[in-house]
This record gives sequence, C-alpha cells and structure tokens, in this order.
Amino acid sequence: MRATLIYGAGDVRVENVPDPTLREPTDAVVRVLRSCICGSDLWPYGGSRPASAEGRRIGHEFLGVVEEIGKDVSGLRAGDVVVAPFVWADNTCDFCLEGLQTSCRHGGGWGSPGVDGGQGEAVRVPQAQGTLVKLPVGEDSALLPSLLTLSDVFPTGHHCAVTAGVSQRTTVTVIGDGAVGLSAVLAAKRLGAERIILMGRHKDRTDLGREFGATDVVAERGEEGITKVKELTGGDGTHTVLECVGLEDAITTALGVVRAGGTISRVGAPQYPSIPADFGVFMRNVTITGGVAPARAYIEELLPDILEGRIQPGKVFDRTVSLDEVPAGYQAMAGREALKVLIKN
Repeated sequence: MRATLIYGAGDVRVENVPDPTLREPTDAVVRVLRSCICGSDLWPYGGSRPASAEGRRIGHEFLGVVEEIGKDVSGLRAGDVVVAPFVWADNTCDFCLEGLQTSCRHGGGWGSPGVDGGQGEAVRVPQAQGTLVKLPVGEDSALLPSLLTLSDVFPTGHHCAVTAGVSQRTTVTVIGDGAVGLSAVLAAKRLGAERIILMGRHKDRTDLGREFGATDVVAERGEEGITKVKELTGGDGTHTVLECVGLEDAITTALGVVRAGGTISRVGAPQYPSIPADFGVFMRNVTITGGVAPARAYIEELLPDILEGRIQPGKVFDRTVSLDEVPAGYQAMAGREALKVLIKN
C-alpha cells in the first residue's frame, strides 16, 4: 500500500510499504477514508527531529472503514466507519477510566516504531476496541471532514476550554489563529462564553474565528496586543486564556492578558523550556493548566453536535489533497498557504 514517510526536514515522501495485518488479537485493520496534516507534524517537518535514513511513518489523525478485527475485539465489525483519536489506548486502565487516555498504560502513538501512521491507505490499530469510535454515517457522508476533527484538533480546542474553566460566566482570550486556536474559539462558544477575544493576524483565519464565535479580533502582538486586550476588558484582562501556539511569545502574552485570579490553559505543543511565571504572576493568583488533550475522553460528548449540524469544525480544512499530493500539502501548511490540509483517499 501507499503511505507517508518523513525522512528529515522538508523531506516527506509517499512510498510503498507493507500492507497492515493483524498482529495481536486486540488489533483491527482500518482502510483510511480521510486523514490530515496536523500543525504538530510541521515540527519534525521543520527539522525538530533527527533525520532518518529509512524514513518514519507520520500522521495521527484519521477516520476510515474497519476491514478486519482481531478475535478479542468486540463492538466493531467489518464495514463500520470509525474515527481514531491521535493516540491509541485500551480505554480500560486506571488512567483511561480517569479520562486521561493519553497516559494509557497500554497505549501509544501513531507512527511510533512498529506502528502505522495515519497518512496512508490503511492502518493497523492496536487496542482497537478501546481506541476506535464507531460513527453512524456512510463512507461518502458530507460530515466526514467535521468528524475527522474529532481525532485531534477539535477535542484539543475543547480540552483547552474545559481545563481553563470556560463557561457563561467567563471572558476568554484565544491566542493563535491556527486550526487549534479556531477550534478553541468554537469550543468556548459551545460552552457558553459570550465574550471571546481572538488574537490573530491572518484575516481569512480570523474571519472564520468570528464565524465560530469570536466577538473581537486583536491583530497586534507582544506588548501592543496585551495593551489592546486590556483596553477591551476595562484594564483587567480576561478570566480565561487559551494558549494554542506553544511559543514563548504566546505564553508571555497569555500571562499579560489574564485577569487576576484567572486561568491560562496551554495546549500548543511547548517549544520553550520554562514558563516565565514570576512573583508578579504569583501575586495575581494566576492558574496555569492544560496539556496534551485526551481526545478519546471527549468524542462521545462532541459527536452529537456534529451529527446534528450545530457545529461544523471541519471548516478549518481549507485545502484538500490526494495521498500522492501530501508532500505539497506539507509545503502549503509550512508556507502558511493553507490553514489545515485534508487528505482524501
């Protein structure tokens, strides 16, 4: 079959690899219908990991059709349309039962040694019963793009909003107009926030942010951006800040715009060694939370709103490519020519 491999910075290739087969009785084989490129895929694409002479499988967001199941897998059968969270998990260990499938004692990540990546024609799914979520749609459903966001980007935005404590009583600043930031806007609106300030400077993206529920857009950065948010909030800042970038400038801005007694949640993969939370932050009683999103914990909660058309998180996809066009998709996202690239098999 065909699948995506990354060899090093800027070097993504689509090549022939062995077809996936059942290795364990808890496995399933899924034929991929839709996958996508994640902002976190751009870190190794940009050179954050050593080059690999053999290439590494890549991609962790996909949905598809069950082709085969192992003898210990129940609740699934061939022909089911399913979505896979961005990590696989048994969904029965103590961490999973606490809603922390990202720390599953028997789980792992797509593309790790011996495990397929999601950007390919098919995937062997370990711990299939605990990982895969059946979707009540057909293979040609118009909802597939929005349902695909349940694998990562929308639950990540939702996790950011939930851990920050977003509600009808809180004002919100979202830092970052990427797919996660826009998903956080949508999640905050879904949770009832009436004032959502989106910090971003790409008009096509911030326009989508307004459609998703942002009430204000701040294009300024650094101290200018902090000043603008303070002006919009009577000098106080907002109760909650959703940091969806992962760069040091973003967390510094978050500390600058959060209200005294407020909460910052960070879900952008951190590219900085420490948080500059000094004595002044301590004196303002600021809480810092967040982390990697346990997408599996949220899928059943978020699914009905997509199925019933109340939300359309799939609008974050602004470019669609075939599997063979994946290298061009990476180039488009890395060059900020695309917000988020959908791969259609």
